Amino acid sequence: MFGLDKDTGNLIIIISVLGILTCLCLWLLRSLNIILKNHDIKKVENYLSWIGVSLAFLILLMIFVTAGDLGILLLVGSIVSFLLMVVGLIAKNTEIAKTGRGWFLPFFLIFILRTFLFEPYQIPSGSMLPGLKVGDFILVKKFTYGIKVKRTGPPIAFGKDPELGDVVVFIPPHDHRPFVKRLIGKPGDRITYINKKIYVNGKPINQKLLSEKDNLRIYEELLNDRTIQIQQITSRINYPEEWEVPKDMYFVVGDNRDNSNDSRYWGFVPRENFMGTADYIWMSWECWTCAPSFKRAGKIN
Repeated sequence: MFGLDKDTGNLIIIISVLGILTCLCLWLLRSLNIILKNHDIKKVENYLSWIGVSLAFLILLMIFVTAGDLGILLLVGSIVSFLLMVVGLIAKNTEIAKTGRGWFLPFFLIFILRTFLFEPYQIPSGSMLPGLKVGDFILVKKFTYGIKVKRTGPPIAFGKDPELGDVVVFIPPHDHRPFVKRLIGKPGDRITYINKKIYVNGKPINQKLLSEKDNLRIYEELLNDRTIQIQQITSRINYPEEWEVPKDMYFVVGDNRDNSNDSRYWGFVPRENFMGTADYIWMSWECWTCAPSFKRAGKIN
């Protein structure tokens, strides 16, 4: 989309952030009567506001296009608005202090919510069918595996290890965008894939056929006391494969077993790359011309 890669998108974001900070500094200096003393402050504010809003829209667009991390920008916004509030209090300028406080509260609250509690995410592909469909909007529980500020890296507190059967959201080793898959292999596990069946340490994941239509079969699997549904394409042939999961690594697959780009193709997921678990479907929006629907809203199994 838009033909932009991650580096170009990040460069546009950085330039836009610097532009917003420049506008903010000019407004601050004008409010303190340090510069532009002979100019109408309302006209200056309107002009700088127009530039700032335009750059903010461009930043949000780039984050959407490149699947960037909004949390870092929210943190920067929280720090800048807090400093602005402090400057207003020190300078005894009510307008500056009020403006800083008005920006700080929403920036900081949204940062806390998205970074440490829940982050919205849209399912981009059918790799997790039949459970998760393209256009499903989900909430990612960010504190499942510990509290962290960045998407990748070790948790700073309250970390627990991922469990078999978890629907995990993570950054894969070959891409900067978040993926959603099912975790089926932990460090030290031996994963075998034979005749469309998965074996963990030599034991098959039990399957029960639920339905069959044309080339498509829907199975029910029992994984770590969790009942899940997966689908297979009967006409597709899979050759036997086996993997040994290294230390601090995990093996993930899509529930749509014959149409998923997962650990079978690009390898293992490092422990520190997990963002959290897919917890809840809150809305579905299948296409731009479709109306949003809440019929599929509910807990993700």
